[in-house]
Amino acid sequence: MSNTMRHNRPLRLVGNTATAQAFPQHATVVRENYVGASLQATALAATLRLTVRPLLSVWAKWPHLPWPTGLVDLAGSALPPVPGTRYRPVQLPQCKAEWIRAEDVTTHRVILYLHGGAFVTCGLRTHRRMVSLISASAQSPVLSVDYRMLPRHTINHAIEDGVSAYRWLLRRGYRPDQIVIGGDSAGGYLTFMVALALRSQGLPVPAGLVALSPLTNLNPASKLAHENANKCALFAADVLNVFTEYADRVEQRLLIDGTPGPRVCPVESDLSGMPPTLLQVGSTEMLFSDSEMMADRLSHFGVSCHLQVWERQVHVFQAAAGLVPESSRAIREIGRFVRDAVPVQSLNRSRSLLG
Repeated sequence: MSNTMRHNRPLRLVGNTATAQAFPQHATVVRENYVGASLQATALAATLRLTVRPLLSVWAKWPHLPWPTGLVDLAGSALPPVPGTRYRPVQLPQCKAEWIRAEDVTTHRVILYLHGGAFVTCGLRTHRRMVSLISASAQSPVLSVDYRMLPRHTINHAIEDGVSAYRWLLRRGYRPDQIVIGGDSAGGYLTFMVALALRSQGLPVPAGLVALSPLTNLNPASKLAHENANKCALFAADVLNVFTEYADRVEQRLLIDGTPGPRVCPVESDLSGMPPTLLQVGSTEMLFSDSEMMADRLSHFGVSCHLQVWERQVHVFQAAAGLVPESSRAIREIGRFVRDAVPVQSLNRSRSLLG
């Protein structure tokens, strides 16, 4: 069992001087270091290093070939379902989604979930088991969004789909203070960008945000300069460089309203007014620096942030819940955060929602 060390301290400020002067108030980041890695976690890291990591490096050599990325999501159908969980298809304006409801959940809160996959692959089926476990732990139904992806669509299209999903929940009677937005990896990027888009459109932000191993900076420089660039069990350095170039070319080729969509990163944005946030990340993964940087920025803008660093865990290790003890514990922590963000006792409004 991992030991946990908690530190309540403001992290260092990052950002330009003008921003620092405009927002002098800091919030304290609660940082928990989950020390130790189980034999199962070590075995998972070794397996990924020998299998998935080389495959991603092969993709990085020829990213523009017609890779059958849809097969990855199809393979997700082989994952065992969570007993008692119900699934219902949902049609959003520009994409599909899935309503996931574990046993004994309450309708007083809901999670909007955005899957990872580098904006290129994965989908509802690859993430169905993990999202079902989150539903059970949070005692909340989940709207899992099958947003539009590269190379046929831009990242901005994915953000639009997340906003559409949020509006779908509002139309069905949920208030913003009953919604938590979450996502992993690229979905973590979308989690923050959807919340920022809601604010820019004059909509209230949700009650909380959950980001698992999130991508928060599309510029790979800080990640490549970090010591984890050679430690990550999943990503080699060449993959990050190629993905950035690939995404840039797609953004230039696919236009939004006649012009390329702006490339915006959460760490470069005005984060004032964002809701309490939970960040979970492995200590040796490539995107570790993105989580630390995001915690810095949230603290700088006065946003309550809980950063959990799990020693030697792989990228989005939560997907291994049921096999790796740290993964199951992380899912429980997500559930606790969601329940604390939207406590049932504070809600006295009843409604009839999807069953």
